Parts: sequence; C-alpha cells; structure tokens
Amino acid sequence: MDVKITLSFDAAVIASAKEFAEEQGISLSRLTEFLYRRITSGGYQNINKLPISEWVNMVAEGPAEYQTKKRGRKALKEDYFNNRK
Repeated sequence: MDVKITLSFDAAVIASAKEFAEEQGISLSRLTEFLYRRITSGGYQNINKLPISEWVNMVAEGPAEYQTKKRGRKALKEDYFNNRK
C-alpha cells in the first residue's frame, strides 16, 4: 500500500535526483522508496556507514548535511504554510 508524505529538499538536489531517476527509468518516488528500503534493511549503525552516502554526496553536488533538530507541531505547521507559496 502506498502512503503519501511531504518532504522538503533543496531545489537543485531535487532537479538532479529527478534527472537521475529519469535516466534509470523510474519515478523520483520509487527512487526515494528504493533508497529508504536500502537504509532500513541494512542494519547500519550510523548514517556514515550507509552504502548510498557517496551517491547522496554526488547528487547533492557537495557533502550532505543531515539536520536532525526536533521541531514542534506549531513550527512544522508554520513551515508547511510558508513553503506553499
């Protein structure tokens, strides 16, 4: 069963990822699902051990920045409405 989610990425990263996905003959959604499946099925102890980290760096055209700050519901709601413009 497919579930829809909303994610925010740098526009340049998305453009590169869409191009890569198209070259592979898959959608960006399926590419993202593939990457999440690889991440969650490998038993990795930290993010630097992921086999896709080099690919992420290449697509991002620079080192990936992992932002893991905890945000409250109000901040998430404000971000959502501010980014819909």
